[in-house]
Amino acid sequence: MKKPLIILTGPTAVGKTKASIGLAKAVGGEIISADSMQVYKHMDIGSAKIRPEKMEGVPHYLIDELEPWEEFHVVRFQQMAKAAMEKIYQNGHIPIVVGGTGFYIQALLYDIDFTENDGDQAFRKRLSDYAKEHGAHALHDRLRSVDEKAAEAIHENNVKRVIRALEYYEKTGERISEHNERESAKASPYRSAYFVLNDKREHLYEKINLRVDDMIKEGLVEEVRALKDKGYKASDVAMQGLGYKEIFAYLDGVTSLEEAVYTIKRDTRHFAKRQITWFKREKDVIWIDKSSWGYDEEKILGTMLKHLEGVLCYEGDFSENRSF
Repeated sequence: MKKPLIILTGPTAVGKTKASIGLAKAVGGEIISADSMQVYKHMDIGSAKIRPEKMEGVPHYLIDELEPWEEFHVVRFQQMAKAAMEKIYQNGHIPIVVGGTGFYIQALLYDIDFTENDGDQAFRKRLSDYAKEHGAHALHDRLRSVDEKAAEAIHENNVKRVIRALEYYEKTGERISEHNERESAKASPYRSAYFVLNDKREHLYEKINLRVDDMIKEGLVEEVRALKDKGYKASDVAMQGLGYKEIFAYLDGVTSLEEAVYTIKRDTRHFAKRQITWFKREKDVIWIDKSSWGYDEEKILGTMLKHLEGVLCYEGDFSENRSF
């Protein structure tokens, strides 16, 4: 019998963190973060990382596990998430994958095989140097010329993923978009429920703007300055996250703080829009529009639990203490 897996995702600032705690407590779940930034230590404010006191005793995985200089990509996410899932299953609980990185979620849910080409670091360096010399847009144009679908799915600022897509094409002669479509068409090895929290766009954008203002008040500038003092540079992979590269630019005197904050808000809104577009392409998702439930958290939780009765309620899935 397939093991159960719950996914709770949606655009940034929609309220996934708070909803995930309620869901985990209701079903005896433990949470795995599907976020490309929260895995890093010392990067709390800009990544909107959940504070320990807000976890309410629910175990969390893939948070504060890597140093900012360490590489984190979809293959490593798969490996770390699967290891966490095994621990959760051994605990007799249900893993709940929470986060907004749709590519990571898809890779885990369908156990997509990403063949790593570890042997050609020279090719990766050539492309990285090309991006530094000509700009990320020029590198992205090279991807678009060989794989239109991959170029649509990968933002030009995600230079690492653009390079991986070009490398895959160079090594195999196959477009990585074709490979990913074939892999994601496979049946999931899990008995899953895939929830997407959503909200009215104007309300979501307002929350994004307020969140950025709160990050500045909470000390985002000081957090980035501390990272800079530790020797991290704006070009480091971990520093490419929203909020970090913009504040780095401010600290380097490239832009004003006002301009940096404006850019963070604008690019975060654009990011949320791309996230929603991604989830709309996914199959078998359960959309939870918060406005339809009057933003009533109990009603939203009740709706998710109702869906789980049909998806996960096999004998042994929910005992008196809500574990499987």
